[in-house]
Amino acid sequence: MPFANLKVPADTLTPESKKKLIDAVTDAYADVYGERARATTLVLVDEVPDGGWGLGGNVLTAEMLGRS
Repeated sequence: MPFANLKVPADTLTPESKKKLIDAVTDAYADVYGERARATTLVLVDEVPDGGWGLGGNVLTAEMLGRS
């Protein structure tokens, strides 16, 4: 079973854009593994709260990323 675990900043995706992302990832797996993989491809979208990211030992916030 193909599995993708995507981490995205919280509150940055609408339900429609989340569906579009899930569809695109599923399509990518099906392109690589063939259509047989589509039915068993699992895509998990985790929304990470503000301050829940770190890069190079620094905590990233929405303000730092220009989203506030």
